[in-house]
Amino acid sequence: MVIKHVALDTVCGITSILPENQVPEIAFAGKSNVGKSSLINALMNRKSLARTSASPGKTQTINFYNINHEMYLVDLPGYGYAKVSQSVKEQWGKLIERYLHHSKQLKAVFLLVDIRHKPSENDKLMYDWIVHNGYAPIIIATKADKLKRSQLQKHISEVRKGLDLPSETAVIPFSALSKQGREEIWDLIEELMPQSSDI
Repeated sequence: MVIKHVALDTVCGITSILPENQVPEIAFAGKSNVGKSSLINALMNRKSLARTSASPGKTQTINFYNINHEMYLVDLPGYGYAKVSQSVKEQWGKLIERYLHHSKQLKAVFLLVDIRHKPSENDKLMYDWIVHNGYAPIIIATKADKLKRSQLQKHISEVRKGLDLPSETAVIPFSALSKQGREEIWDLIEELMPQSSDI
C-alpha cells in the first residue's frame, strides 16, 4: 500500500448518524490500553493522527480515517479499562453494534489483544460479540516487542486457546515500535479490497 493521502473524515459519537461511505471499511476493535491508536498510526505511516493517550478510553467515538480516497480505517471505541460509568460503556456498545449492523462497506474487523497476557474476559466477550454480529475477527496480538522472539509462538498459542479460535483464523504479532506485522496486516487488508492500480 502506497499511502498518498490520509485524513480523519468523520467522527461519530453516541447520537451521531453513521456515514454512508461508498468505499470499503476495515474496523479495529480492542481493549482501551491495547495500543489501537498506535497500530492505526503505524498502518497510516503517521505519528499522531490517531491520538494515543496515557489515559485508557480516549477513543469514545467511531473515527473514520480516509486512506487514498479508496478505503477507510475505522477506529472503534475501546473497552475494558476506560474510567467511565457502566451506562456510558453500554452506550458505546450500542454504538459499535449499530455500526456493525449499519455499515454496507465493512469488509473485516480486526480485534487487538495484548500478546503478553492471556485473553481477558472482556476480550472473549468482544470476540464472541463480533462473531455474533456476523464477522470473523482477524486477531492482532500487540506489543510483540515486549517478548523475546522465542516466546512468541507460546503466547500466540495462548491467544488462540484463550479465544477458542478456529484454526483458519489469522493471529498477527504486531509491534508499533518495530513495525513488526505491519506489512502482513496490509497484505490481509489488500486481499479484501476491490482490485485497484494503487492497492
